[in-house]
Amino acid sequence: MTAPSRTLHAPAAPAARAAATSDLTPLPLTAVTLDPRGELGAWQTLNRERTIPHVVERLETSGVMDNLRRITGESEADYRGFNFADSDLHKTLEALAWEAARVPEDQPWEQFVRDATALLGRAQRADGYLYSHVQGHGDQHPWRDMRWGHELYVLGHLIQAAVARSRATGNDDLLTVARRFADLAVKEFGPAATRADGYCGHPEIETALVELYRHTGEQSYLDTVTAMVDRRGTGALGTGPFESAYHQDHAPVRESLEATGHAVRQLYLNAGLADLAAETADAALTSALESQWRSAHGTKEYVTGGMGSRHKDEAFGDPFELPPDRSYAETCAAIASFQWNWRMLLDNGQSRHADAMERALYNGIASSTGVDGVRFFYSNPLQLRTGHDGTSEYQPSERLDWFACACCPPNLARLVSSLGAYVASGTETAARVHLYGSGVITLGATTLTVTTEYPWDGRVEIAVAGPLTDLALRIPAWSAGAMLEIDGTTASATPDADGYARVSVHDGATVVLDLPMPVDLLDPHPRVDAVRGCVTLRRGPVVHCIEQADLPPGVTLEDVRLDTSVPPRVGPSVTSLRAGATILAEAVVHPNDAHATGTFMVRSSRTAWRSGMLPGRIPLRAIPYARWANRTPGAMRVWIPTHVEE
Repeated sequence: MTAPSRTLHAPAAPAARAAATSDLTPLPLTAVTLDPRGELGAWQTLNRERTIPHVVERLETSGVMDNLRRITGESEADYRGFNFADSDLHKTLEALAWEAARVPEDQPWEQFVRDATALLGRAQRADGYLYSHVQGHGDQHPWRDMRWGHELYVLGHLIQAAVARSRATGNDDLLTVARRFADLAVKEFGPAATRADGYCGHPEIETALVELYRHTGEQSYLDTVTAMVDRRGTGALGTGPFESAYHQDHAPVRESLEATGHAVRQLYLNAGLADLAAETADAALTSALESQWRSAHGTKEYVTGGMGSRHKDEAFGDPFELPPDRSYAETCAAIASFQWNWRMLLDNGQSRHADAMERALYNGIASSTGVDGVRFFYSNPLQLRTGHDGTSEYQPSERLDWFACACCPPNLARLVSSLGAYVASGTETAARVHLYGSGVITLGATTLTVTTEYPWDGRVEIAVAGPLTDLALRIPAWSAGAMLEIDGTTASATPDADGYARVSVHDGATVVLDLPMPVDLLDPHPRVDAVRGCVTLRRGPVVHCIEQADLPPGVTLEDVRLDTSVPPRVGPSVTSLRAGATILAEAVVHPNDAHATGTFMVRSSRTAWRSGMLPGRIPLRAIPYARWANRTPGAMRVWIPTHVEE
């Protein structure tokens, strides 16, 4: 095959779709311009003005750049960070590439990118190997530890950064470096390789090599992914301190039907498998991915879109093992889920994947970054108790500006820079809109101008200019009573089998989609023991929480019970929290701690207390979960116990 056009800027561009006429054809990143006055556009602005400069600075102060310089003799500093610290640079370079495509007239980091690329080239060995942890330690050897070595993981992020830079700017300097390393990996782990452990303990290389194949047309990259996938599942990576399932090495990939082990590893692997299935039409892979999706999203997903319930091994737990206060819900896992669902969406067109992307984006991903853009959560709990010990950076009481394992901040930077690529797909005559945000979508000769305050308001207005005839609009699963108008005339908003309302349009048409956004009370699945008797407040796609900061003096958050007999209502915005709306409700305070015996309460004592004292009523304000921990440190919860009259 021939390499795709340089104008194809999308992060994931299936070759089978690149020349297609389907409304699932990925758009160039430059096809979507998000309005900075809207939620998604404002997030991109914050990312550009605050997050990216912060990340670039921390690459220096954390030792990432010096780790490479010590190989070239330009630094005498000791190696710092985890063995995969190189990937922090690679993810940052990818973010800068998408920014170069998004704002080509202003590229303040171009010299940094050129310098970093030149440094990588100088550090690279003659055979293409480029991994500062091994090169910087005389007792380390390439490819010695496939379980924990992370060489292929680091290569994967280098490839994604290089492809992004090539697509965004046409500059192949980084691609040249990445391909040298990739070609070495093909020799070591391609179809002709004989080592049983010829695959990475931390999946990521799979999706990267498929994208490199798509970008260059080099078949060996795709064949190497197939070989790695075929080998995985034999247990050849070994165990300790975790079992084979931690590395998704417990069963052949096509027979692994349940999301298990390290959540980020599983979800990155699934993204790569979806890429591979799209290029090879592997029905067994597609079937396994469907089972994986139903396992992950049907039994192991938090209401915020977070993934991974266990701190010990950053892993999925058993089905419905979803404790809110011990939820790990790593930021990178939510990002990986977003990326996997995008690939599944491109393959089957089902809106449930866009729903999952939206749920993670506005909740489990957005919660990771403070409103200042420079403080982050690594894990994203759904409850923080009064008196919580937040000394660990992996379960802190407030966001931190960096981490020893700093995978999340640069991962956030690259996702937010590329958000426009996930908004819509299609051609100039047939299009689908997956995520709603103010801005302009360009499909060849067609332009769609979207005006909305989503996710704070459900009205989405789209002005059509050009030859577009077929428009599909996602009707979110949370929505009831959606309404559509075309040029002021009511049209059917009934979704098709894929979950999209399809309408015929014309040049000059105005389409208005109205998605009512009442406050919903969500009950947990009966098998989620940890939150039985609790409810969550959600409005549209936005999950809300209550914080100690919003309670009256003297009231402890754990003593608050929501009175569900009083319907909650929409509250005003909070500009300082970048929250376009809040939720107002009523609650009852149960000061149980004063009457309990240790960690339990005798039922008869509880009854006697109730007969002698009435609980107090208070107004309750819930804020978007994504905006918690932006004021003072304090308790928070998403699942709120309900008040029951006795």
